[in-house]
Amino acid sequence: MTQTKIQPETPTCNGPCCKAARKYCAHRDATVEQTWPGLHETVLSWGPLPRNVTSLPKRIMSEREIVITEKTPETLVAELAQGELKSVDVARAFLNRAALAQELVNCITELLPDEALQRAQQLDDYFQAHGKPIGPLHGLPISVKEHMAMKDKTHDAGWCAWAERRAEENSHILDILWNAGAVFYARTTQPQALMQLETDNNLTGVTVNPFNRDLTCGGSSGGEGALIGFRGSCLGVGTDIGGSIRSPCANQGLYGLRPSALRLPLHGKGAIMLGNESILGVIGPMSTSLEGVKLFVKTILAAKPWLREPSLLAMPWRDDVSHFPSQNDRPRIRVGVMWNDGVVQPHPPIRRAMETLVQKLEKVDGVELVPWKPYKHAEAWQIISQLYYVDGGATLRQTAAESGELVLPMTEWILSQNKNNGRVLTPSEIWTLTRRREAYRMEYADHWNQTATETGDEANPVDVILCPAGPGAAPPHGHARYWTYTAVWNLLDYPAMVFPVTAVDPELDQPAVDFMAMNYEDEWNSRIYKPELYADAPVSLQLVARRHQDEKVVEALEYLQQYF
Repeated sequence: MTQTKIQPETPTCNGPCCKAARKYCAHRDATVEQTWPGLHETVLSWGPLPRNVTSLPKRIMSEREIVITEKTPETLVAELAQGELKSVDVARAFLNRAALAQELVNCITELLPDEALQRAQQLDDYFQAHGKPIGPLHGLPISVKEHMAMKDKTHDAGWCAWAERRAEENSHILDILWNAGAVFYARTTQPQALMQLETDNNLTGVTVNPFNRDLTCGGSSGGEGALIGFRGSCLGVGTDIGGSIRSPCANQGLYGLRPSALRLPLHGKGAIMLGNESILGVIGPMSTSLEGVKLFVKTILAAKPWLREPSLLAMPWRDDVSHFPSQNDRPRIRVGVMWNDGVVQPHPPIRRAMETLVQKLEKVDGVELVPWKPYKHAEAWQIISQLYYVDGGATLRQTAAESGELVLPMTEWILSQNKNNGRVLTPSEIWTLTRRREAYRMEYADHWNQTATETGDEANPVDVILCPAGPGAAPPHGHARYWTYTAVWNLLDYPAMVFPVTAVDPELDQPAVDFMAMNYEDEWNSRIYKPELYADAPVSLQLVARRHQDEKVVEALEYLQQYF
């Protein structure tokens, strides 16, 4: 048993940041109390909490609420569309579980009980009057990362200086989800500056992992990851510029898609880096099921978002035909297997997950496994870490200074990775870095093409890459310092899908006695792994396809996971 502190002591200073944090958390706590009166005192009465809190809903929630909240998105929308479930009942169940999630892992910025239940009742009334759902997401509760604008709600992106800022309109993607029948009921936490693979900010404190509270939930969509992992949500909206969907999904054993840039609508995000197009962030789904990911993306693209947001590709979801050639009535899939990225070797649980899947896929007719050699992933990190902050971090520090808030350690860490030493780059220096980015993309494409010629099959290079989603399972707080397993695909703009495989087993996942570090980063990563510390942490892997082959990576996972 342990009692991990997830929120700092109530700020007692009178500075702007402390005042903002007190007011912000008071509002959040009021929405939890409104949703479930007396819940906070009940949880306090339990005393010290276990590290793994995922079983605690059964201690306090009704059996019907447990059943509803543990259904997948596709099951919920099917039952809602048939009238087997009421939208109000589903919304209330998820509100309650989200309230409990907040008490246990600190993942909520605010709950929306009035709006959600009113919306759900409207949907029930519509169904009763018309005998059919209002849209493909009729009555489905969807949680939303806070920095996605929601009209008249906070739009702070984790900054004290922005705590009073309100959105004037909804994000484009939220309008589409609403028109499809979604119910918005929970808004979730994010880290300072949205640039951590953990979730900690000076407004709400640290969000922890429900499977092991001594480990991070990931970031920057960490509140979403923790909430969905706790089953306080089944489908949520995340964003990703270096792993921010895939990190929390991997850490909580969820499905998460980092789509190619400019496939899904971006309008309405809040961040200090808006306008920096050197590395484009993306919006994507986080879900308890692969089908939930597909449901999300297909619903968004069916609305033709490029008609409103002209920067988007006018590319519908293309799943009407297979992206793999048939062979004896089976798809033929060539999978590149990347055991490590040539810089940092993953921890034993990741290696075990890779070995388990490879052994199973080796026996599948129509699946060919091809060794994948990582191509200059260290260089990829050098390029992308500089492109993140072409202003040398000046805007970040200015935003922090506006309220007097501290720049947190993991924010300082990502700034330290920028080799510009805090300088604002000149236009010519930015152009030089952009040329390096494009050269790397060309070189990686050529590297991918070589997977065909090296095997004597020029018509069929590797279809997808199977690789780790990170250098380990969810790390301890303050230790998510290696991004390259996810960030390299952001630099290349390759679609990448994270999916669950297993969980850390301290007996099976002992450190290798013959481990030899390849460099300082590899040595550092190996030192933080202690099997008992990581107990119960989900273990996930990643599939990657070429740019704009989002449908292909989803189809590949659909087929391959039959054999996992």
